[in-house]
Amino acid sequence: MSGGTLNHSIIGNNINAVINNVLAKNKLNCTAINGDVRIWIESANSFVYPDAMVICGKIETAKEDKNAVINPILTIEILSKSTESYDRGDKFHKYASLSAFKEYVLIDQKKPVIDILCRENADHWSMSTKFGLDQSLFLSSINTSISIEDIYKNAQNLGELPF
Repeated sequence: MSGGTLNHSIIGNNINAVINNVLAKNKLNCTAINGDVRIWIESANSFVYPDAMVICGKIETAKEDKNAVINPILTIEILSKSTESYDRGDKFHKYASLSAFKEYVLIDQKKPVIDILCRENADHWSMSTKFGLDQSLFLSSINTSISIEDIYKNAQNLGELPF
């Protein structure tokens, strides 16, 4: 998101760096892509920009735009006050219409809380929530755990957990 907050940028850089390192270390045939690349959602006749995504195997592009991808397995959104409702609702529904899409991560930029939604089958998604910097999150789409502390490293003025 152009013109985003300091935390949005720090967390976005961190998550992209962590995922790039994981993919390289595990020698996965996957590519991490930052928020500059858009995804074409044909069923919604819409382009969307995630903050980060992973594509495994061959990168497939849209007929309409060779710079827009169509096959992410994982997308990540860093929530902001102005986009949180859209990210949790309509944007997720758009992503869920993609056949390759398996996992959705929502990162709160103001406190260390992360929601992970995983596709269990064509009609069912499960959600887990991680609270606190001492936790890790498991990304089933790339079969790895990531430290939440690494995601929030250098983020500014993180608030208290909601309990």
